[in-house]
Amino acid sequence: MLASDPDENDLQPIAKIDRLIHEPARLMIMAYLYVVESADFLFLMHQTGLTHGNLSSHMSKLESVGYIEVVKEFVDKKPHTMLRLTDVGRDAFGAYRKKMIQVLIR
Repeated sequence: MLASDPDENDLQPIAKIDRLIHEPARLMIMAYLYVVESADFLFLMHQTGLTHGNLSSHMSKLESVGYIEVVKEFVDKKPHTMLRLTDVGRDAFGAYRKKMIQVLIR
């Protein structure tokens, strides 16, 4: 094996990453939610640069697997949407981070 050829075992962690989280838009959403208790839909939209529809679509995918919880309510007669990571989502993101670190520090 050449010195520049990666050992197959070195790449094993990347083969096991959570592809749902790995998508860039969902990775941004998960990363923001990982460091806060909850976040407002508009805050996430502005922070990520995603459109309303794009954020909604990614949000639905994360909610369908139980990674985030979406709470919709009305504040002063206006719709208000809050998002937060579930325990399952927090664990999944923590595992994703560990696997990415394993790949990047080799």
